[in-house]
Amino acid sequence: MKIHLKRLNDNYHFETTNERGDKVYLDNKSEPNPQGASPMELLLMGIAGCSGIDIVMILKKQQLEMTRLEMEVEGMRVDGEIPNVFRQIHLKIFIDGDIPENKAKRAVDLSLEKYCSVAKMLEKTAEITTEVVLNGSTVPA
Repeated sequence: MKIHLKRLNDNYHFETTNERGDKVYLDNKSEPNPQGASPMELLLMGIAGCSGIDIVMILKKQQLEMTRLEMEVEGMRVDGEIPNVFRQIHLKIFIDGDIPENKAKRAVDLSLEKYCSVAKMLEKTAEITTEVVLNGSTVPA
């Protein structure tokens, strides 16, 4: 796996490109008009995407189809720490479809505890918690 980074302006705006040519833009969130996600936001996007892929795959293998999968991911850091790593990450996962509660919860748990490489890396510094909302109702932990 390899990416290329190119600086696009006199400040912090970058373009990254992977080997397939997909582009992602980064910027410093303290800029007046950031033109991309911050590197730390990309980490949160990464855990959401990684876990999302796992959840879809796990439920598809059980022949369970979702009509919706969305996530809200919040990362908490301690102000003033250097480096300022995430100490807590909370994923709120919204799933709709004809899926039993236990199957939805198990798919999320398997993703974060076993399959999601991003989560396995981030758990070394952050406590990762989840909340599953199935068809509008929170699934008991």
